[in-house]
Amino acid sequence: MSSTYSQIYIQVVMAVQNRNALIHADWEERLFQYITGVIKQKGQKFIAINGMPDHVHIFIGLKPNCCLSDLMREVKKSSNAFINENKLSRFKFSWQEGYGAFSYSHSQIDNVVKYILNQKQHHKRKSFRDEYYEFLKNFNVAYEDKYLFEWIAEEQVVFYGEQIPKVS
Repeated sequence: MSSTYSQIYIQVVMAVQNRNALIHADWEERLFQYITGVIKQKGQKFIAINGMPDHVHIFIGLKPNCCLSDLMREVKKSSNAFINENKLSRFKFSWQEGYGAFSYSHSQIDNVVKYILNQKQHHKRKSFRDEYYEFLKNFNVAYEDKYLFEWIAEEQVVFYGEQIPKVS
């Protein structure tokens, strides 16, 4: 009997709608646990998750019978509902349309996990925008600026009802 064997490692990056900094430190761990549960419930291998108030990085081992777009649609839909139904955010929460997905070899797993778990430190030195453009460049992904995340001006970022500087 034949079987399918694979190693597919994907880092997904998704942003909050309008890059609003709505993921609060008080409940981000609950969100990460919830997203982890969705990924595992869908039969995929969870490896790492972390993020900032305006975006999240997820690292997964993807089985070949899983469609990444279907998985991410479910992750976004169910986590939107989880946040809004539990009133974790004072504002209606929504993920921005689209996401970035970047593949890695088995030998890169440790470095990617360290990178994801070190998001708070990393973003003290580099903005999300710069980080995302760097991913696109390093992975030779063709793109058009108008279809990337909606980058907004600093004065438009809202965090719990207060305007704050854009998260870097």
